[in-house]
Amino acid sequence: MRTLVTVAIPTLNAGREFARTLIAVAAQTVGRGVELLVCDSGSDDDTVVLARAHGARVLEIRRSAFSHGGTRNLLMAEAGGEHVAFLTQDAVPSGTDWLERLLAGFSLAPNVALVFGPYRPRADASPSVTRELTEWFQSFSPDGGPRVDALSGAQRRGLTAREFLGHRGFFTDANGCIARSAWEQVPFREVGYAEDHLLAQDMLRAGFAKVYVPDAPVVHSHEYTALQWLRRSFDEARAVNDVYGLVPGGELREAVRSLRGNVGADRRWLGDRVGDGSGEMLPALARSVGHHGARAVGTVLGANAARLPASLGAKLSLEGRR
Repeated sequence: MRTLVTVAIPTLNAGREFARTLIAVAAQTVGRGVELLVCDSGSDDDTVVLARAHGARVLEIRRSAFSHGGTRNLLMAEAGGEHVAFLTQDAVPSGTDWLERLLAGFSLAPNVALVFGPYRPRADASPSVTRELTEWFQSFSPDGGPRVDALSGAQRRGLTAREFLGHRGFFTDANGCIARSAWEQVPFREVGYAEDHLLAQDMLRAGFAKVYVPDAPVVHSHEYTALQWLRRSFDEARAVNDVYGLVPGGELREAVRSLRGNVGADRRWLGDRVGDGSGEMLPALARSVGHHGARAVGTVLGANAARLPASLGAKLSLEGRR
């Protein structure tokens, strides 16, 4: 019987702020041993030295050998724990009970394979990013309690990929825990993107359950330039299309409606917090238009990536994916 839980983190040039994640992991109060396992894919900064200084066992692979699914399978295979909690290098557990609360999710239903928690925006996050993250994760649990997803036998046989789009098929390995016994039956697909969404689909179809626990958050958000948001949205939309066969907002008319809706939602969000007459409103709305406009363009391009020359797709991809 395994008595450990493993915290697993893939890294690449994580930088000095990675120490915040490592310190937060070390501070976890949980009634079993904690193994810290890092897989680094060719960092040329001090990431490996920093990880080892904080007690991590570090696997080192070539940068060309990295894939989101394959590298996480390697971490699972090397982990000593019966449960493996995944973080990304810039996701910081927000409390000392983060790991304990993730693990408690496995007792909330039979055959739980996946448990995940929410992201909280960084202190310097823009209003647009703050609202998007907050509303998305609140929508999993309007009453503030955990959410369990499982499929009946008929659903396991009959649901199409598109019917997993949204809450049912969502899992994140930036803040998610996996039961080893389930992974031994249903590993990650060795794909370059959206490996966590595909794992959720595969686990649910195999008869396992998925649990969302709102009280196990990590601080995790990104701030990009408009061009970077366009490129990130391109990657996301292409991955969504690959997984689900459609992309919400992927057609021009839908993108325009999405842009209007998101800017309006930002305006209401800001109005509730700073007031409509505040001097902060107009600059924030200008940033909102730039943010959501870039995301809308990237989404349309990503939804139509198959029609683009491969060389252009690689240039548009933030991760350089071909």
